[in-house]
Amino acid sequence: MQVTLRKGFEVQPRKEELEPIEMASRAEIAALQREGLKRTLRHAYANVPHYRKRFDEARIHPDDFKELEDLRKFPFSTKEDLRANYPFGMFAVPREKVVRIHASSGTTGKPTVVGYTKADIDIWSDLMARSIRASGGRAGMKVHVAYGYGLFTGGLGAHYGSERLGCTTIPVSGGMTERQVQLIQDFEPDIIMVTPSYMLAILDEFRAKGIDPRKSSLKVGIFGAEPWTNAMRAEIEEAFDMHAVDIYGLSEVMGPGVANECVETKDGLHVWEDHFFPEIIDPQTGAVLPDGEKGELVFTSLSKEAMPVVRYRTRDLTRLLPGTARSMRRMEKITGRSDDMLIIRGVNVFPTQVEEQILRCPGLAAHYQIEVTREGRLDEMRVLVEAREDFTDAGSRVAQGDLLCRQVKDLIGVTAKVSVVEPGAIERSLGKAKRVVDKRPKE
Repeated sequence: MQVTLRKGFEVQPRKEELEPIEMASRAEIAALQREGLKRTLRHAYANVPHYRKRFDEARIHPDDFKELEDLRKFPFSTKEDLRANYPFGMFAVPREKVVRIHASSGTTGKPTVVGYTKADIDIWSDLMARSIRASGGRAGMKVHVAYGYGLFTGGLGAHYGSERLGCTTIPVSGGMTERQVQLIQDFEPDIIMVTPSYMLAILDEFRAKGIDPRKSSLKVGIFGAEPWTNAMRAEIEEAFDMHAVDIYGLSEVMGPGVANECVETKDGLHVWEDHFFPEIIDPQTGAVLPDGEKGELVFTSLSKEAMPVVRYRTRDLTRLLPGTARSMRRMEKITGRSDDMLIIRGVNVFPTQVEEQILRCPGLAAHYQIEVTREGRLDEMRVLVEAREDFTDAGSRVAQGDLLCRQVKDLIGVTAKVSVVEPGAIERSLGKAKRVVDKRPKE
């Protein structure tokens, strides 16, 4: 695959820069996974009452695991299990061995709490360093971390990985967008790590200040924590003349750094299979699907001490594909979540589908929200989307709204009302963007 050079930045890594496992054979990876799964299943059963109870109920024992296919005999775990065992019931080591605690950024119910031993932090740092290197990072580069710090895993995960790789780490955290731009101008970082939606807010601030973002020092953006489309990638890359690379993770499994795109191919995220075993299942039946088929992503950890996870249902929708730039399998960019899917008059709708259509309209910006209401017994969907600065007259904005309305109807199959609003009218998120506002009455 031909990759455009951005700011003259050479993306192809040298072979000596890669870890041997990144280029190992599938047989070597499978053998490592078998041993890791044996350890995890025994560790979870022996030290976490929840897993012992679930395994016993399913009449399955860790000793029954012989081959990789045997994992599908074991029960799933979910976010609800973590909440039911709040705060520390899923820990598999004495609390005194836990050197750090993080928690999910969820806004409803109890947060999901995760713990790390010193060894867990070391592995997480190594995998984040590997992810930054896969994105094009090298020792000595400056990394601007604009993920939030605190209980959210993004900021500290990026921070430790950047330091582990030998980069100069700039721990800006989220918010204060004007200051973000000022520090990018003054410190001249090579890499920025942030949510893609907040990167758009930073882009707006560059333009508001009359600064050409293409002349910034940024060569690579590592974006995660929310689904984003290839259309958004193209917009960010063109705006900043830099590479935009996807990173994947979730707190319950480790944090960011479970999988990452390689900048030289940008063809999906390579799962770091030496530490995480991925499966794709039918979200309705739980049946394991073959590689290449789309479904819900499930992970089992292979090396976690403080909080191993067994067949954890992520609710993220994707598919597994063969490795390209690395031997480990790839997962496609997340298209949405099984629990974020909207059903509008019998049609399944994901926010990323709407985003794709917005970015095909030349007069619309990538700042949007989807409002769902109910009139009588029927659900209604309304898309609020900002106009671009250069589409100033009312007639142009009406035409762009009509165009989006037609595209959503023709390509997604649902009728939506579209309101094109002034630039800056939609509230900016400092972290994950709030794409859906559900105003339907609670049943």
